[in-house]
Amino acid sequence: MQTDTRERSCYDLSVSTRGKFITFEGLDGCGKSTQLERLAAVLRAQKLPVVVTREPGGTATGDKIRQLLLDTGTSGLAPLSELALMFASRAQHIKEVILPALSEGRLVLCDRFTDSTEAYQGGGRKLGSEPVLELHRILCGDLQPDLTILLDSDVAASVQRARRRNRARPASTTEGDENRFEQESRAFFGRVRNAYLAIAEREPHRVVMIDARGTPDATHDQIVKVVKRKLKLAAKTA
Repeated sequence: MQTDTRERSCYDLSVSTRGKFITFEGLDGCGKSTQLERLAAVLRAQKLPVVVTREPGGTATGDKIRQLLLDTGTSGLAPLSELALMFASRAQHIKEVILPALSEGRLVLCDRFTDSTEAYQGGGRKLGSEPVLELHRILCGDLQPDLTILLDSDVAASVQRARRRNRARPASTTEGDENRFEQESRAFFGRVRNAYLAIAEREPHRVVMIDARGTPDATHDQIVKVVKRKLKLAAKTA
């Protein structure tokens, strides 16, 4: 019983001491990884303690799961197996990286989190939101980001960019083959986008949608303004 109590308290960090948890979401190829890094540079320039991480992955165990999930060689993976692996990676990520950083008062910027699972597995794979949210409650202690930046983009253009990016990746890269999701149909990604839009409508207090169809600089400016306003960092990031 004592262990259970300690585990629960880890997810309920004091507001006064806890860092901030910012997640980036969107379709493959929407530019979120680039925008996350640009935001991290702005925050670091202001001497703020920033941790940049990603999902699936973020830990040694998670990176092994990532390779399995994204490699085209596992194209026959069942949707429920895919869902379970996503949460296996996430639970380890929360324990090893996210919670320790938050407990130290750091700003955690994460490329994808549970919203991705709800959009891709819940929407794209047609598993629905209910099992995703229930697993998040059980396995992740219902940990919620302080802010989620959802980059909304054109489905066809985003997927084309993602496919070009992966084709251009050298065969020797440590990322290996990460083309599995990019091979999905336009209908699949349409369902993913619709699921993201539903999440944003359901949780407007947390999710801020940014139009990512403009230039990278214009998108970056929007993101910095949102972060300053939402997390009250204006004095530090001006």
